[in-house]
Amino acid sequence: MKRIILAIALLAAFQFAGAQQAVKTPDSAKAQVQSAKAATENPKKAANPVTWIKLGQAYCDAYNAAQGNGWIGATKPELQIVMGKVKGEDAGAVEISGSVFALMHYPTADYYFNPNGQLQMIVITKPVIEDALQLALDAYKMAYEKDVNHKKTKDIIAAEEIIQQHFVDDAYNAYTLGDFALASKYFELAAEASAAEPKAAIDSNSIYNAGLTAWMVNDIDRSKVMFDRCAELGYYAEDGEVFAKLSEIADKKGDKEASVKYLEDGFVMFPKSQSILVGLINYYITAGTGTDRLFELLDVAKQNEPTNASLWYVEGDIRLKMDPPQVEEAFAAYDKCSEINPEYEFGYIGKGVYLYNRAVDLQEKASYEMDDTKYMALVSEFEENLKACIIPFEKVVEITKDNSIRTSVAEYLKNACFRFRTDPEYQAKYEKYSAIAAGN
Repeated sequence: MKRIILAIALLAAFQFAGAQQAVKTPDSAKAQVQSAKAATENPKKAANPVTWIKLGQAYCDAYNAAQGNGWIGATKPELQIVMGKVKGEDAGAVEISGSVFALMHYPTADYYFNPNGQLQMIVITKPVIEDALQLALDAYKMAYEKDVNHKKTKDIIAAEEIIQQHFVDDAYNAYTLGDFALASKYFELAAEASAAEPKAAIDSNSIYNAGLTAWMVNDIDRSKVMFDRCAELGYYAEDGEVFAKLSEIADKKGDKEASVKYLEDGFVMFPKSQSILVGLINYYITAGTGTDRLFELLDVAKQNEPTNASLWYVEGDIRLKMDPPQVEEAFAAYDKCSEINPEYEFGYIGKGVYLYNRAVDLQEKASYEMDDTKYMALVSEFEENLKACIIPFEKVVEITKDNSIRTSVAEYLKNACFRFRTDPEYQAKYEKYSAIAAGN
């Protein structure tokens, strides 16, 4: 899920790239809010949806005024032109998540510039109006309520979308700065803005991210509320991560029965999910009941999808993760996987990776062996496993349509064949796979 949040964050970072129109000054924005609020106190004007739309816009302008005239992607020289009399204070370099940013303090916001010298993040430090976006959303909700003829629906939806995006941007800013609790709050507000009438759209990503960021600060009660909402919506995130998180939450609360139920339900829908799979294996081993139930679930999945080769790959993966690993049974599952779908490369990958890693372990073990006889036996076994991994790996290179898989497997093959390069056959293979690993 972290992968999801970072991928979406990258997308969000460029949502509003490009110069924006000049914003109001803080004083004028505050005066506009006061004027718009006064209008809503007039009963006649309060009945008009336009009055509430103006109030919503005034709050949005107040939010923008605190951000200033900067825009994502701007450089410092460009900002010197548009910021006018508003001067920034150079706060030097700050490191965030391994990247170095140049920080500029402005009266109401901090500007973070990436290593390319471009503005990447604007964080409000002194709001013109506290909770301006929430108040703006409330105003637009009231506008929709007053707009009985729905003449302003399009305008209200457009405003709600802007508010939602601002909340998302603020959430990612808080996430980037390590304030996960604040990020969770903003993600929830983004989902609320999306769900507001008349837009009335489900922002499942924001709900999930609200749960994830709450989880990251160990606020398990809040994270459970968010993940439960995801499950109710049928949104389980990548590889069914919602099931895995709900299982962990139940486990933290001491409800082992609920914990394994989440994993089992998730496994049926996402049998290849590593987090769910590892959770199930650990549960059944810890419970002392073995993995019979896990294989029962897998058998159900196979009956539902008898031509799904990946299910046999999952079985092989499970058997190799057991202690001790069930190598013979795992290889049989991998072979079945390849039999069902000869173009599905992962059965071959499973065998090849196990044999290669086994060879590496034997090589390391041999390096510490002082007895010559035992040493030679280990070397012989090492070479046997290393040669054995070449066959399934070569099959992968032959059948895969994924170039990234081809180059990765070629790297294994290059290393394996290097050991036997005194043999012309393996020298030729070494040269061949070296070229493929290099992308040639």
